[in-house]
Amino acid sequence: MEILPAITTIFDWQSKVEEIKKIGLEEVALFPTCLNPRERGKLYDLLKGTKIKKIPFVHLRSDMAKDEIYYLIKNYHTRVFNMHTKREYPYPPDCQEYRDMIYIENTYDPFDEKEIQEFAGICLDFAHLANSKIFKSDMYSHNIKLIEKYGCGCNHVAPAKNYSIFEKEVKLSEGQHAHILDNLSELDYLKEFPKKYFGKFVALELENSIKEQLEAKNYISGIIKIA
Repeated sequence: MEILPAITTIFDWQSKVEEIKKIGLEEVALFPTCLNPRERGKLYDLLKGTKIKKIPFVHLRSDMAKDEIYYLIKNYHTRVFNMHTKREYPYPPDCQEYRDMIYIENTYDPFDEKEIQEFAGICLDFAHLANSKIFKSDMYSHNIKLIEKYGCGCNHVAPAKNYSIFEKEVKLSEGQHAHILDNLSELDYLKEFPKKYFGKFVALELENSIKEQLEAKNYISGIIKIA
């Protein structure tokens, strides 16, 4: 199992690239969630100036063409991708060619078993699962059954905040953000889930600095050992 700090793109992703360059980090996950094709091109250019050799885990966007997926596999040895269900976003064009590398993430709708079967399996977002346990118990039970049946190939980890991702207007305490870890204790909820729910690659879906993500990585490693 590999726990990967990530380049996330809701906020200042350029600063994360600069931090990676200074640290000399060689491996990260990538969430190009908020970047259009032109912006992603800029990101790839900046990565060439770092020591990054591997990006094992990438979150796909609907506008990522086959050539871009191949670029990541060829240049950064990407092993797994995740994407949302087609009920939320269209599949990337030609993604079926890479279906054995693509995992379906649990988000706002219950898992579609047929969709899981069409691809490599499940990308389990632990924060989404914990959230559904509180606010969508039927969906939680449904998803747990499929997780137990198919296992999890990869994961996202974000903080457990006291809010519902299923509401149209998400309300957090002042200064909070769903993907910013304010305290390492916000990861303690991971203790609720069995170790078998952790896949080969665990990506930290955090907007925190890379330094803070590395601290979170060490903290999660301790949790998994006792899970």
